[in-house]
Amino acid sequence: MAAFEDRYYNSADGLRLHYRDYAGGDPDQPPILCLPGLTRNARDFEPVADRFTGAWRVLALDFRGRGLSAADPEPNRYMPATYARDVIKLLDQLGIADAVFVGTSLGGLVTMLIGAMEDERIAGALLNDIGPQVSPEGIERIRTYVGKPALFGSFAEAGAAMGSRAADVYPDWSAADWERFARRCCREEGGEVVLDYDMAIAQPFAQANDATQPDLWPWLDHFKDKPVTVLRGELSDLFSADVAERMIAALGDGAELVTVPNVGHAPSFDEPESIAALERLLARIG
Repeated sequence: MAAFEDRYYNSADGLRLHYRDYAGGDPDQPPILCLPGLTRNARDFEPVADRFTGAWRVLALDFRGRGLSAADPEPNRYMPATYARDVIKLLDQLGIADAVFVGTSLGGLVTMLIGAMEDERIAGALLNDIGPQVSPEGIERIRTYVGKPALFGSFAEAGAAMGSRAADVYPDWSAADWERFARRCCREEGGEVVLDYDMAIAQPFAQANDATQPDLWPWLDHFKDKPVTVLRGELSDLFSADVAERMIAALGDGAELVTVPNVGHAPSFDEPESIAALERLLARIG
């Protein structure tokens, strides 16, 4: 595993937030900034760090309420606009003018929002299995598990349970792959293995998806003429092929669509196709 330092900073509302800093790379080029999905954390991007650390500085964040970041006492703040402000504060604190954003699911939404807020921050972006429009089927599947605590006796047990629940997302994975997955999204606590996020994130998620959905397509206007990769899992139930194709048409010549075969929501960057897609994006930027 690539070497990193655990670092912390304070959000504008006083929460202690965590990120991994995989140092290296040309200080004159933007870093790779990795933003995870709804229930996930910085560990998801270990394959990205393993491949690119040294040539690039890699930063991987834990959103508030995930991983080593503090939980928010006000769950209604678990929203993309809050996360976007947290990310921008980190960039400001580190003196980073722009970055190559790698955003999975929620992290991709936050990337699009930051582009709409401060598009000069976006040196390039990989949007992983997410767009301005999502499929109801995927949202309903996420509702079945988000915010529901689980206890396991070991990471192997956790991986087996997750593999049983989500075998159609990664149908080619072995028991070892699922245990690796569990180690990324769970932690040890009191001799047991638990999910590594604040269960209260489910409250605003449910409220937001019960409400009328806003039109997010105008956010893509801020990414035109920028290097962008749209990554999609072939089996994804959240991000349809039609929406992905429409995004590429809206983004123009700077965009590439990559479909990862036999993977659902979302590609994990353990796939050669995912890493190769990011390599091509970085070649266009670097």
